[in-house]
Amino acid sequence: MERSVNVTVVYYSSTGTIHRLATEISETAEKHGAEVRLVRAAELAPEAVVASRPAWSGHLKDTEDIPIAAVDDVLWADAVVFGTPTRFGNVSAQLKQFIDTLGPAWFSGLLANKVYSAFTSGGSTHGGMETTLVSIYNMVCHFGGIIVPTGGDLNPYGTSHVLGADNRPVSDVALQAAQVQAERVVRIARALKEV
Repeated sequence: MERSVNVTVVYYSSTGTIHRLATEISETAEKHGAEVRLVRAAELAPEAVVASRPAWSGHLKDTEDIPIAAVDDVLWADAVVFGTPTRFGNVSAQLKQFIDTLGPAWFSGLLANKVYSAFTSGGSTHGGMETTLVSIYNMVCHFGGIIVPTGGDLNPYGTSHVLGADNRPVSDVALQAAQVQAERVVRIARALKEV
């Protein structure tokens, strides 16, 4: 009998791209037998800035029922998958602020020996998506976590989607990568629980 695995997907999304990938990863993990918590990083941008972009304010309203991430969501999990748009080759301020709240848990050794993975999106093919994912994995190394990347022929570090100048919707290729990533995360987290 397969052991139950707890997976938390923690993401930040301003206009919906990362939310779409987070949903795909969550649903795929559930299909593979995981208990899943889908949570979002709190919005930090001033209300006037958010309101100035209809897609941003609309997405925030559309996802207000998704719980705000808490430290307990990470402590509960056997595997944590972080999602963020790339911000100049790095993690969004919103997700980074949440990760910074994990300091006491890290200091107590409570973040070690969990599976971690990450996904992202960016405006261009070489717009910093790889360095965004690697910056998350740098933090995971400090946690004492176990990194599970996608591997393969696309972005080997994690699922990524290029929006382009016309804000293309999430592609089927990116959704397939998200499915592969979620299945690997569940499979490896389950195998580690059996050790």
